[in-house]
Amino acid sequence: MEIRLTQYSHGAGCGCKISPAILDTMLHSEIVAANFPQLLVGNASKDDAAIYDLGDGTCIVSTTDFFMPIVDDPRTFGSIASVNAISDIYAMGGKPIMAIAILGWPINKIPAEVAREVLEGSREICKQAGIPLAGGHSIDCPEPVFGLAVTGVVKKEYLKRNDTAKSGSVLYLTKSIGVGIITTAQKKGIVLPEHLQEAIQSMLTLNKAGASFAELNYVNALTDVTGFGLLGHLIEMCEGSNLSAEIYLNKIPQFEFLNTYLDQKSTPGGTQRNWDSYGHKVSEISAVQISILADPQTSGGLLVSVDASASAEFENHCTRLGLKLKPFGKLIPRQEDIVIVC
Repeated sequence: MEIRLTQYSHGAGCGCKISPAILDTMLHSEIVAANFPQLLVGNASKDDAAIYDLGDGTCIVSTTDFFMPIVDDPRTFGSIASVNAISDIYAMGGKPIMAIAILGWPINKIPAEVAREVLEGSREICKQAGIPLAGGHSIDCPEPVFGLAVTGVVKKEYLKRNDTAKSGSVLYLTKSIGVGIITTAQKKGIVLPEHLQEAIQSMLTLNKAGASFAELNYVNALTDVTGFGLLGHLIEMCEGSNLSAEIYLNKIPQFEFLNTYLDQKSTPGGTQRNWDSYGHKVSEISAVQISILADPQTSGGLLVSVDASASAEFENHCTRLGLKLKPFGKLIPRQEDIVIVC
């Protein structure tokens, strides 16, 4: 019997993320936080990973990420989930050193051999990243869930954050957006194989460039784009840096065939949850534009803020890495709208 993993989950990939507004409610605490001077990055900045200063010029980078199947093939699911989790290390300018697995499995519904394939996919990606899959934890769970807890390191001087952007900087994105739209089309049975494969290839690509961006002084802020969509993660960067952004829709990297599926109502539920959380912070845009810009990304690209004076140097650096990037927007002094879409 063919196992289609996406039929066993109510969500898909980073579209499973709890919306920003609800998450804020959950994270609110009346307990006065203890002071940990060595904790350089924690919950306060809504960043991609926690950063702990060891005091010798080196910092530990710690993160975890897991979700329900976004593709049907178990090995590919394990690989995508692993790329997605490791990305948080690269998004801080760090280098991963070790991962442990997080597995929830409906043992009475799906054979253990299928879970083994998920783990094999994870091992393949960890090998690509040059790290061991050193262990993990598993539970019997109503729906399949997989991800990693990843540890990395970064020199303190190379640490990148999402709340240190500068006004006048230009914005780059290292992967196309629209993954949520395409994978929803897969779940509905309307996706063309070549379109799905293009999305999968994007999700399987490690964001290793982040480690090299760490050494570039003119990269002043960095994050990755996942479940909150491009708008959500850009808003976090802007609010943390007390800025607004002006972005140009026709310059944003996106899969060329998205309208084919939007015409067929292939929009994940996470899109509306995202928009409900932060739509009031964005200039007026159309329903189609919302579907693209608030689309939950799984294993998305890096969102990079670069000093405008160094844009040509940055683009040349990316070319050497095999990335052909052009700016899609810029950061400006704080306006009434956090993001202005042109």
